[in-house]
Amino acid sequence: MRIPITPLLTSALATTAHRVVPTEAATGVVRAMCAVLAMIGMVLASGCSPQLNWRDVQPGNSGLKLLLPCKPDQGDKIVPLGGRPTKMTMLGCDAGGATFAVAFADVGDAPNLPEVLAQWQALTLANMKAMPATTQSRPLRVPGASQEPAPVLVVAQGQRPDGTAVNGWAAYFSQGSQVVQVVMYASAIEPVAAEVYFASLKFD
Repeated sequence: MRIPITPLLTSALATTAHRVVPTEAATGVVRAMCAVLAMIGMVLASGCSPQLNWRDVQPGNSGLKLLLPCKPDQGDKIVPLGGRPTKMTMLGCDAGGATFAVAFADVGDAPNLPEVLAQWQALTLANMKAMPATTQSRPLRVPGASQEPAPVLVVAQGQRPDGTAVNGWAAYFSQGSQVVQVVMYASAIEPVAAEVYFASLKFD
Protein backbone atom coordinates (compact mmCIF):
# COMPACT_ATOMS: atom_id res chain seq x y z
CA MET A 1 0.00 0.00 0.00
CA ARG A 2 1.09 3.62 -0.45
CA ILE A 3 2.64 5.06 2.69
CA PRO A 4 2.47 8.88 2.38
CA ILE A 5 5.56 9.46 4.52
CA THR A 6 7.86 7.06 2.65
CA PRO A 7 9.77 9.66 0.56
CA LEU A 8 10.80 11.60 3.66
CA LEU A 9 11.22 8.52 5.82
CA THR A 10 13.28 6.10 3.76
CA SER A 11 14.81 7.53 0.58
CA ALA A 12 17.85 8.87 2.37
CA LEU A 13 18.37 5.51 4.07
CA ALA A 14 18.25 3.74 0.72
CA THR A 15 21.01 5.92 -0.77
CA THR A 16 23.35 6.21 2.22
CA ALA A 17 23.60 2.70 3.57
CA HIS A 18 27.10 3.14 5.02
CA ARG A 19 26.78 6.59 6.60
CA VAL A 20 26.63 6.87 10.39
CA VAL A 21 25.97 10.28 11.89
CA PRO A 22 26.45 10.92 15.63
CA THR A 23 23.49 11.99 17.74
CA GLU A 24 23.14 15.39 19.49
CA ALA A 25 22.17 16.15 23.09
CA ALA A 26 18.46 16.65 23.79
CA THR A 27 16.98 19.62 25.71
CA GLY A 28 13.48 20.64 26.92
CA VAL A 29 10.40 18.73 28.14
CA VAL A 30 7.22 17.25 26.58
CA ARG A 31 4.09 17.06 28.71
CA ALA A 32 3.10 13.80 30.42
CA MET A 33 0.64 11.18 29.21
CA CYS A 34 -2.07 12.37 31.63
CA ALA A 35 -2.83 15.27 29.26
CA VAL A 36 -4.04 13.00 26.45
CA LEU A 37 -7.74 12.83 27.26
CA ALA A 38 -7.95 16.54 28.03
CA MET A 39 -6.20 17.39 24.78
CA ILE A 40 -8.51 15.15 22.77
CA GLY A 41 -11.42 17.02 24.29
CA MET A 42 -9.85 20.33 23.27
CA VAL A 43 -9.42 19.14 19.69
CA LEU A 44 -13.01 17.99 19.39
CA ALA A 45 -14.46 20.99 21.17
CA SER A 46 -12.45 23.62 19.33
CA GLY A 47 -13.89 22.75 15.94
CA CYS A 48 -10.61 23.88 14.32
CA SER A 49 -9.63 20.35 13.27
CA PRO A 50 -12.87 18.55 12.33
CA GLN A 51 -10.95 16.12 10.09
CA LEU A 52 -9.08 14.58 13.03
CA ASN A 53 -10.90 11.41 14.08
CA TRP A 54 -8.64 10.01 16.81
CA ARG A 55 -8.50 6.25 17.33
CA ASP A 56 -6.33 3.76 19.22
CA VAL A 57 -3.75 2.03 17.02
CA GLN A 58 -1.35 -0.85 17.80
CA PRO A 59 1.16 -1.13 14.93
CA GLY A 60 1.80 -4.77 14.05
CA ASN A 61 3.67 -6.75 16.70
CA SER A 62 5.63 -3.72 17.93
CA GLY A 63 3.88 -3.57 21.31
CA LEU A 64 3.48 0.17 20.74
CA LYS A 65 0.16 1.92 21.32
CA LEU A 66 -0.75 5.41 20.13
CA LEU A 67 -3.55 7.61 18.85
CA LEU A 68 -3.90 8.35 15.14
CA PRO A 69 -6.43 10.81 13.67
CA CYS A 70 -7.05 8.71 10.55
CA LYS A 71 -7.10 5.12 9.33
CA PRO A 72 -3.52 4.25 8.29
CA ASP A 73 -2.16 2.34 5.32
CA GLN A 74 0.64 -0.14 6.09
CA GLY A 75 3.61 -1.58 4.24
CA ASP A 76 7.10 -3.02 4.64
CA LYS A 77 10.45 -2.02 3.17
CA ILE A 78 14.00 -3.34 3.43
CA VAL A 79 16.36 -0.58 4.57
CA PRO A 80 19.97 -0.49 5.88
CA LEU A 81 19.88 -0.22 9.66
CA GLY A 82 22.59 -1.33 12.05
CA GLY A 83 24.90 -2.03 9.12
CA ARG A 84 22.68 -4.65 7.49
CA PRO A 85 19.44 -4.93 5.48
CA THR A 86 16.54 -4.75 7.90
CA LYS A 87 12.79 -5.10 7.44
CA MET A 88 11.03 -1.89 8.40
CA THR A 89 7.25 -1.76 8.87
CA MET A 90 5.57 1.58 8.18
CA LEU A 91 2.05 2.87 8.57
CA GLY A 92 0.74 6.33 7.89
CA CYS A 93 -2.17 8.50 6.85
CA ASP A 94 -3.12 12.10 6.10
CA ALA A 95 -5.64 14.18 8.06
CA GLY A 96 -6.25 17.84 8.75
CA GLY A 97 -3.49 18.92 6.37
CA ALA A 98 -0.86 16.80 8.12
CA THR A 99 0.81 13.44 7.55
CA PHE A 100 1.10 11.07 10.51
CA ALA A 101 3.34 8.01 10.31
CA VAL A 102 5.03 5.32 12.38
CA ALA A 103 7.97 3.14 11.38
CA PHE A 104 9.62 0.38 13.38
CA ALA A 105 12.22 -2.32 12.87
CA ASP A 106 13.91 -5.03 14.89
CA VAL A 107 17.70 -4.74 14.57
CA GLY A 108 18.31 -8.00 16.42
CA ASP A 109 21.62 -8.20 18.28
CA ALA A 110 23.00 -4.93 16.89
CA PRO A 111 25.10 -3.52 19.77
CA ASN A 112 24.82 0.14 18.75
CA LEU A 113 21.19 1.20 19.17
CA PRO A 114 22.11 4.81 19.99
CA GLU A 115 24.11 4.97 16.75
CA VAL A 116 21.29 3.42 14.72
CA LEU A 117 18.76 5.94 16.05
CA ALA A 118 21.21 8.81 15.51
CA GLN A 119 21.75 7.70 11.91
CA TRP A 120 18.02 7.43 11.30
CA GLN A 121 17.44 10.89 12.76
CA ALA A 122 20.27 12.52 10.78
CA LEU A 123 19.26 10.95 7.48
CA THR A 124 15.62 11.95 7.91
CA LEU A 125 16.67 15.53 8.65
CA ALA A 126 18.94 15.53 5.60
CA ASN A 127 16.19 14.10 3.43
CA MET A 128 13.75 16.85 4.42
CA LYS A 129 16.52 19.46 3.94
CA ALA A 130 16.06 20.60 7.51
CA MET A 131 17.58 23.96 8.37
CA PRO A 132 20.00 23.61 11.33
CA ALA A 133 18.86 26.91 12.84
CA THR A 134 15.30 25.58 13.13
CA THR A 135 16.18 22.09 14.43
CA GLN A 136 15.68 21.39 18.12
CA SER A 137 15.77 18.21 20.21
CA ARG A 138 14.02 17.65 23.50
CA PRO A 139 13.37 14.68 25.83
CA LEU A 140 10.15 12.76 25.30
CA ARG A 141 8.30 10.58 27.79
CA VAL A 142 7.29 7.22 26.26
CA PRO A 143 6.10 4.81 28.98
CA GLY A 144 7.65 1.37 28.54
CA ALA A 145 10.39 2.52 26.15
CA SER A 146 14.06 1.86 26.81
CA GLN A 147 15.89 4.70 28.53
CA GLU A 148 19.26 4.02 26.93
CA PRO A 149 19.15 5.82 24.63
CA ALA A 150 16.38 7.99 26.06
CA PRO A 151 13.42 8.86 23.81
CA VAL A 152 13.81 12.17 22.01
CA LEU A 153 11.55 14.48 20.01
CA VAL A 154 13.15 16.38 17.11
CA VAL A 155 11.43 19.49 15.70
CA ALA A 156 12.60 20.95 12.37
CA GLN A 157 11.64 23.00 9.32
CA GLY A 158 12.63 22.01 5.80
CA GLN A 159 11.35 21.07 2.36
CA ARG A 160 9.28 18.29 0.86
CA PRO A 161 10.61 16.45 -2.23
CA ASP A 162 8.59 18.88 -4.40
CA GLY A 163 10.32 21.87 -2.82
CA THR A 164 7.40 23.15 -0.73
CA ALA A 165 8.00 24.12 2.89
CA VAL A 166 7.31 21.55 5.60
CA ASN A 167 7.50 21.38 9.37
CA GLY A 168 8.38 18.05 10.95
CA TRP A 169 8.13 16.61 14.45
CA ALA A 170 9.78 13.21 14.85
CA ALA A 171 10.16 10.96 17.89
CA TYR A 172 12.95 8.37 18.13
CA PHE A 173 13.07 5.63 20.75
CA SER A 174 13.62 1.93 21.27
CA GLN A 175 12.40 -1.05 23.25
CA GLY A 176 14.74 -4.00 23.48
CA SER A 177 16.14 -4.58 19.99
CA GLN A 178 13.33 -2.63 18.32
CA VAL A 179 13.82 0.94 17.06
CA VAL A 180 10.91 3.27 16.35
CA GLN A 181 10.30 6.56 14.56
CA VAL A 182 6.98 8.44 14.93
CA VAL A 183 6.56 11.51 12.72
CA MET A 184 4.14 14.31 11.93
CA TYR A 185 4.64 16.51 8.85
CA ALA A 186 2.58 19.58 7.88
CA SER A 187 2.96 22.99 6.32
CA ALA A 188 2.08 24.29 9.79
CA ILE A 189 2.01 21.94 12.78
CA GLU A 190 -1.21 22.23 14.82
CA PRO A 191 0.10 22.28 18.43
CA VAL A 192 -2.89 20.58 20.07
CA ALA A 193 -2.91 17.76 17.50
CA ALA A 194 0.84 17.26 17.95
CA GLU A 195 0.40 17.20 21.73
CA VAL A 196 -2.28 14.51 21.54
CA TYR A 197 -0.28 12.45 19.05
CA PHE A 198 3.08 12.37 20.80
CA ALA A 199 1.70 12.23 24.34
CA SER A 200 -0.26 9.07 23.42
CA LEU A 201 2.85 6.96 22.76
CA LYS A 202 3.33 4.02 25.14
CA PHE A 203 4.25 0.33 25.27
CA ASP A 204 2.27 -2.38 27.03
